[in-house]
Amino acid sequence: MARAATTSDAFNAVAEPRRRDILDYLAAEERSVNQIVDAMQMEQPSISKHLKVLKDVGLVEARREGRQMLYRVNAMAIRPLHEWTNTFEGLWKHQLLRIKERAEAKNKK
Repeated sequence: MARAATTSDAFNAVAEPRRRDILDYLAAEERSVNQIVDAMQMEQPSISKHLKVLKDVGLVEARREGRQMLYRVNAMAIRPLHEWTNTFEGLWKHQLLRIKERAEAKNKK
């Protein structure tokens, strides 16, 4: 069962895997709701709820073109997520280096 749309910031919004999938899909280009529904293989009401959460926190922007709503990623709103994850890049590199060193030491035995 999907979590209630009680999110108030980008971090909470992307805690839901389906919303991350939608953001990934929208990263390439602007898409209509129907395109998103088809790509995610979900029902339109579920997609609309996820898009509302993403829009409410500013991660996506929407515009109307005729009868269609088109959505696109708001790159500036994603920036804080990117900057926060970058704080852990050094840790990840360090951990990978340790794993590599252990594998090399094990192979020498």
